[in-house]
Amino acid sequence: MSNKIAEFLRAQLSAFIGGMTDLGIYTFCYKILHLSAPLSNVVSGSLGAIVNFLINRYWSFNSTETSVGCQLWKFVIVVLGSIMLKSLGIHYFVDVWGWHFLFSKLLVELIVSLGFNFTLQKFWVFKK
Repeated sequence: MSNKIAEFLRAQLSAFIGGMTDLGIYTFCYKILHLSAPLSNVVSGSLGAIVNFLINRYWSFNSTETSVGCQLWKFVIVVLGSIMLKSLGIHYFVDVWGWHFLFSKLLVELIVSLGFNFTLQKFWVFKK
């Protein structure tokens, strides 16, 4: 298997692990703490991002030559953009259209993760 495909698959596994962390916290915040869907997404997205950053830096992209600080500020910008896009999408689907909160979360996660997160992480944050 080519290195690019392996790297993509590692990044997707990292995103999945971070996403599962995010989803668990999102559900807890929404169902147990009774936070709004967008606020639950901000909390869960922030914690899931920490998991995702660590896995991506050390395993997915094996990008440890660049300082953590340099990568971290870029990652934070990507995460903030991602959380904003996801929160807006979730707000639209849950609060405006009345879709199920988990279905909305999963749909928005898929679209933003593949189209926005992976591209910026590969070619900007963890660029070698």
